[in-house]
This record gives sequence, structure tokens and C-alpha cells, in this order.
Amino acid sequence: MLDRVIIIVMDSVGIGELPDAYIYGDEGSNTLGHIYRDIEGFSLPNLERLGVGNIEGTRYIRKSPAPVGCYGRAMEKSKGKDTITGHWEMTGIVLEKPFPTYPDGFPESIIERFENIVGCRVLGNTTASGTVIIEQLGKEHMKTGCPIVYTSADSVFQIAAHEEIISPKKLYGMCKEARNLLTGDHMVARVIARPFVGRPGRFTRTANRRDFSVSPPEKTLLDLAVEQGHVVSAVGKISDIFNNRGISRYVHTRNNSEGIQRTVDYMDDGTKGIIFTNLVDFDMKYGHRNNVEGYASALREFDEGLAVLMEHLADDDLLILTADHGCDPTTVSTDHSREYVPILAYGRHIKKDVDIGTRASFADIGATAAHVLGLKGCKIGKSFINLIIK
Repeated sequence: MLDRVIIIVMDSVGIGELPDAYIYGDEGSNTLGHIYRDIEGFSLPNLERLGVGNIEGTRYIRKSPAPVGCYGRAMEKSKGKDTITGHWEMTGIVLEKPFPTYPDGFPESIIERFENIVGCRVLGNTTASGTVIIEQLGKEHMKTGCPIVYTSADSVFQIAAHEEIISPKKLYGMCKEARNLLTGDHMVARVIARPFVGRPGRFTRTANRRDFSVSPPEKTLLDLAVEQGHVVSAVGKISDIFNNRGISRYVHTRNNSEGIQRTVDYMDDGTKGIIFTNLVDFDMKYGHRNNVEGYASALREFDEGLAVLMEHLADDDLLILTADHGCDPTTVSTDHSREYVPILAYGRHIKKDVDIGTRASFADIGATAAHVLGLKGCKIGKSFINLIIK
């Protein structure tokens, strides 16, 4: 009856702290709830209509008297709270050990090896906000040609460079070298290229960001789908997150609006299988910068786009909306937060107003997609399709 699953990840739109949030310093985090709390008159009519406010444990979010979708939330089994960990768990991989982080910068041994490979010294090697560090070191970078290396609370090795000094192509080459270098105990989740333009005092990052991720240690839902004859269409940074594995076709996007449009394009061409979309603006542009108003605006934009997505659903589609972690812009922290993620399901053959409860793992999303497509080999997660299908 169903032959296509569309998974939209609202990057960082968590809905309340997990029981173990205290281990990560995230007590009290509630990304979506706190935006409702702090923005007077805030509303997301289409998400509310699907039942986001009816999810167990949510606070401040407006409830619907008659949701047209199915709703619930998921706990994260994996250790960590980063993008890769969340997306991998959705597709059937639970990590027992978090990726390494570097609050004091990278060891000199790593930096020296990287400098020898790329043939120049680096600036920075510290934990920093990406927008702040290019203002601090951008002028020196332009004068010396030395790339800026920095990290964050996430497991990332980030390289920033002005596009007129180090071309994006050359920057990507540096990132690939760093990716090959960072193995074993220093296997960071992502090496990220951060190109920027402008002049001192007016630097801005460009849309030419690229992520160079580690490969999943086992087969994911996406691998299984492709191996068993289905098309996996990736939108946004999904192809980067999975290091292009289990991907039939992909498109990178500049913003959430383009991500929604490219998703609709894939929906309209009628190809069956999986469409997997990441909408990163919430996290990258607003969550990490504690920009509550900007985050709220991005949510409103998505809510309008959601109406378009729903209109373009085919009869045999299952739409699942979720998130990969939190990034509460109302807290002091600018880091990701360890939170429950929402699960909202909708389709022509999907029941209305069904509470799927609190799922034990993000992997239940992937297990459900596997169930719908009849995939064999999905080992982790429990499908909820029998609860929601008519």
C-alpha cells in the first residue's frame, strides 16, 4: 500500500531534555518549547495540526483538539548529541562510544602533521564560534594565507578560509587530507570546510560549506534500500553525513527554503523509495548563535513549506518529520542539547490522532521505513507502522 517514505529532519528541533541530559550539561533544555514560551503569540499551525503539541511531555506548545497526523517522541540510545550520531541512529546504528571532542584544541602532534601535509602553518587551533573566529583571525589569514583551524563542543575539525585566498576547491582538498589524518583515537565525526568572503569587519560565510564525515561502521537503512533495489534521494547534507554511502542521488542546498523545494522536486518525479532531507538552518544559523527570533522565523518558514510538502504527497507516501538533537537558543550554552526528538507521521493511508508514545530509540524511524519498503536486514529499532496505518 505504501511504497515511498519521506523523512524530513528539522535539524536541532528537540522537544525537551532527555533523562540523561544532566550528564551532558543540558538540564532544562527544551528547544521548541522554549521558543513557544519566549516568543509572544508564536504558533506553527501546520505542525500543531499534525499533533506536535500533543506529544507526551511537551510543554508550552499549543495542542490540537483533533490532530490529522500521528505523533510521538524518541529517545537517543547512542552516546553523544551530534548530527552524525542522531542521523546514524535513525538508520540503524547505535554508538556505544561518543566521537572525540577537543575543548582545548587539537594535540600538537595532529596539527604538526596537518601542517606538514598542506605545506603551511595554521591559525587558531581553538574552540570557537565560526563567525567570531573569522573576525578575529580573518585579517591575519588574508595577510599570511594560513588556514584557520578550530573546533566546537561537537566532534568537528573545521577549516575556514577566504575564497579569494584559498579557493573552495583547494579548501576541500585540505579537508580531505585532514579526514585521512584523523583516524583511530582521533576519528572526529566531521571535517568541515568553512569558506567565507568579505573584508575585515564584514566577513560572511558562504553556502560552499562541505562536510567530510566518517563512514558508518555498518550497513544502514540507506545501504539496505539501495542494495534491495530502491532509490535513496538525499537533500541537504544527508549525503555528507553518510559519506555518500547508500545514496542513489543527492542535491546540496543553500538554505531550508531550497531544501523544501528540492524535496518537492524529488516527490513530484514519482520515484519510489526513500527521500531523506536535512534542514540545517535551525541549527547552523540560529541555534548555535542563541538567536531566538531567527530560530522562530525559520520555524515559521518551515511551517509554511510543510503545507506545500503535504499537498504534494502521493497516495502511497509516508511523511515522517523528526529531528536529530536539540540546540536550545534560550539557554546560555551555544552547543547542541541532549533532547527528545519529535516524530510526526502523515499520509493518505495513515490514521489520524494516534499517539505512538515514547520510542526507545531514533532507530524506530528507520525500522518503520524498512517495514514499509519490505527491506530485509534491519537489525535495530521497532517499527510503528502497524500502529498508524489504516
